[in-house]
Amino acid sequence: MIQDHIDWPSFLGRHDMTWSVKPISWDDGAYIGNGTIGAMIYSEEHRDKRNVLRFVLGRTDVTARKSQGGYPPRVPVGELHLELAGWIYQPISIRVDLWNAELRAEITTTVGTVKVRAFVHSVDMALAVELETSPEEADAKLQWYAFSEVDPVLKNADGTNLNQYIPQAEVTRYSLEDTSFGVQRFSPQGGCTTAWKQSYSAENLNRRYLYLSIANGADESVQQQVASVIREASAQSWEQWVESHRSWWHDYYQQSFVSIPDTLLEGFYWIQMYKLASATRADGMIIDNQGPWLAPTPWAGVWFNMNVQMSYSPVYTSNRLHIGESLVRAFRNNFDHLANNVPEPYRDDSSGLPRSCSYDLINPVGTEIGNLTWICHNLWRQYRYSMDEKLLGELVYPLLKRSVQYYLHLLEEGNDGKLHLPPTVSPEYGSFLQMTVPDTHYDLTLLQWGCETLLLSSELLGLQEEDAAIRGRWRKTLERLVPLPVDETGFMIGKDQPLEFGHRHFSHLMAVFPLHLISGDDENERELIVKTLRHWFSMEGDLRGFTFTSAASIAAALGEGQEALSYLKSFMHLIKPNTMYKEAGPVMESPLAAAEGIHDMLLQSWGDTIRVFPAIPSEWTEAVFHNLRTEGAFLVSAVRSAGITSWIRIKSLAGQPCRIQTGMTGDIRISGVESAKFRQLEDGVYVFDLKEGQEVILYAKIDSDASAPGGEPSADEKLWKIKPIAADSRLCGYFGSRKPWRLYGLPIK
Repeated sequence: MIQDHIDWPSFLGRHDMTWSVKPISWDDGAYIGNGTIGAMIYSEEHRDKRNVLRFVLGRTDVTARKSQGGYPPRVPVGELHLELAGWIYQPISIRVDLWNAELRAEITTTVGTVKVRAFVHSVDMALAVELETSPEEADAKLQWYAFSEVDPVLKNADGTNLNQYIPQAEVTRYSLEDTSFGVQRFSPQGGCTTAWKQSYSAENLNRRYLYLSIANGADESVQQQVASVIREASAQSWEQWVESHRSWWHDYYQQSFVSIPDTLLEGFYWIQMYKLASATRADGMIIDNQGPWLAPTPWAGVWFNMNVQMSYSPVYTSNRLHIGESLVRAFRNNFDHLANNVPEPYRDDSSGLPRSCSYDLINPVGTEIGNLTWICHNLWRQYRYSMDEKLLGELVYPLLKRSVQYYLHLLEEGNDGKLHLPPTVSPEYGSFLQMTVPDTHYDLTLLQWGCETLLLSSELLGLQEEDAAIRGRWRKTLERLVPLPVDETGFMIGKDQPLEFGHRHFSHLMAVFPLHLISGDDENERELIVKTLRHWFSMEGDLRGFTFTSAASIAAALGEGQEALSYLKSFMHLIKPNTMYKEAGPVMESPLAAAEGIHDMLLQSWGDTIRVFPAIPSEWTEAVFHNLRTEGAFLVSAVRSAGITSWIRIKSLAGQPCRIQTGMTGDIRISGVESAKFRQLEDGVYVFDLKEGQEVILYAKIDSDASAPGGEPSADEKLWKIKPIAADSRLCGYFGSRKPWRLYGLPIK
C-alpha cells in the first residue's frame, strides 16, 4: 500500500503568495474566487486614495448586449472598498493561504492597525470579509461602488483599453431590513445585482463581518436570489460556514500531488491548481481570458484559437476532471448554436466555432476553421481520462462528426490527385495582414486527427454498420489527404508559406503538440521536429507566454527534459508577480498551460502508452507525484530518488489495457494482485491487464532501509511512501509581490 506523508497545510503553506509591501495593481494583486465570483485585491499610490484597499469584483457570467451588435462581452460589476482612517503604510503583511483559499492581511496605517480576512465561499455565492480594527481605525468603512461610481483615480489605475466595451449603467440603491442592494441596469440590455450585509461580533465590537453576493440580472427575482444567498450565509455560525468553505478546498487539493526539486516551479504549479478552481467549477462558465478577475482588456470574451484549449490543458493529468466538466457543460448546452456558425448550406450536417464569442458560442466562423475540432480534442481528452462512454456517445462523437464534416465540404481535389484545403487562417500568423494560406498545417492536422478519432470512436460505440458510408469517407480522406507542407526549415505554415517571421502560436506544430500525430520516435520525424523548433525560436520576434509553454511540452514529448525546463524558466520572466499573464489585457491560458508543461515532464499518456518521468532534467534527481491521471483512466504514482525511478504504482479505474514505459532498469519486481496479467517488452515497457479497481506496483530491488524515500519496503511492511521534496527556503512564498533578488543567491536569511 501507499502511505501518504504529506502535511498538506505545511506543504501548500510554503507556496502561499505573500506581500510585505502593498500591491498596487492587477499585476501584483491578491486574488480569490469560487469559479463564478472573484475579487482582485490591491491598493493605490495616489495620495487621495492611499487609504483604500480595493476589492475589484467580478462575476464571470455578467455580460452586456451592445447596441451596435456583435456578441455580448464581459463587463465590470463594481468594487468593494475598505476605506481606512489613515493611509496604508508600513509594515504590511498579506498572504493568500492556498490550503484554506483565503486572504489574510495585517495592515498598518498612519493612525492604527487593521486585520483582514477574505474569501469567496467555495459553495455559496458569497464573498466574505472579516475585519478587526484597532480603536484608532474604528471608523474604517466597507463601501460598495458600482463600476460607474468608482473614482477615476482608481478606475484608471490599471490603464484604460479603448477596445473594451463599457455599457451605460443606471444604478439603483436601496436597503431591505439589514441588507443593502445595488442594482445596475445596462443600456440597451443586461444588468447585475449586488447585495451585502454587515454584522458585528458579539465578543469583540472591533470585529465585523461583511457578506456580499453578485448575480447576473437586475429584475426582481434576481434581487430576491441574492438576498436569499446573503440571508442563508449570515444565518450560519461563522466558524461552521468558514469550515464548509475550507472543506471543499482541502478535498480538491488532495485529488493529486506533485513535488519537484525546483521550489519556484513547484510553487508556481500549486498556485495554478488554486487558480483553476478559483476560475471555474463543474457548473461554472467556460474559463475565458479573464476568469472572475476582469480588468481593462480588449479580450472580454471567449477565445477559441488557443486560449480556452490551453486553459483546460492541466485538468486532465492533474486528476481534476470535474473542472473540465464546465467545458463539457458549455458544449452540451449550446450544441445547437454551433450549426448556425457555419454558412447556411452546410448547417444540416456541420458545425463550427469562431475565433471569439460569448458564452452562448454564437458567432460566424469565417476563415479560421479548426477551432471546434481543437475543442473536440479537449473533450476527447475528458473522455479518454475518464473512459465515460456516455460522454463519448452523447457529445464527443456527434460534435466531432459535425466539425469534421465542415472540413469535408471544403476539401478540393488537386491536379496531384490529393485532397486539399482552401486558403484558411493559421492562428496568429500574419494576423494583422488577415493572411490566409491553402493547406495549413493547423487545419490538415486537425482534419487528420478528427478522421482517425471518428473511426476509432465509431468502433468503440459499435456504430460501424450504422455509419458505414461516412466511415468510408473518413478513410478515403486519410488516404488521399495532402501531406503536411515541409521545407528545409521544417514544418511550414501551409502550402508555399514558410515561417518567414516571428510567430507566437504553435499552429504549425500541432502534429507534435497537442495532437501527437507525430511522435518523434522515428529518427527522421525527430529531426524534422527539432529542425522546426529551432527555426521557430531563431525568428524571435513575436514570442509570447504560450510560445514557451507549448515549446516546453514539445520538448518534453521528445524526452528533452533539460530543454523543456529552459522554456519554462524563460516563461517565468513573462508572468506577473502574482502568476497572472497579460497581452494588452489579462489572458489566463499561458500560466495554466505551463502547469501542463510540468505534467508533461513527469507523466505522459498519448499514443496508448503511459510514460513515467519521460523528460526529467538532470538536476531533478528527485521527484514525486501521486494520483496523476492518464488516458485509459489510470491513476499513477511514482517516486524518483538519487536520479532513478524507485517505484511506480498504477491503479485502473476503468479496466482498460495498460501499456506503460517505466524507464526503470535492473531487477524490477511487481507487487499487487496475483490475478493481474502482464507482459514485459523491450526498453522497460510493460503491458498489464488490470480489472477496474486493481493496482500494481513496480519497484526496483535495492539494498535500502524501508524508511528511505522511495526504497523497497521490508517483507512485513508492504508500503511505499509519498512525501514532498525538501524546499529551498529562499524560494518559498516567492510569488505575490515581485522578489527577483531571491533568485540570485543574495545572503538573505
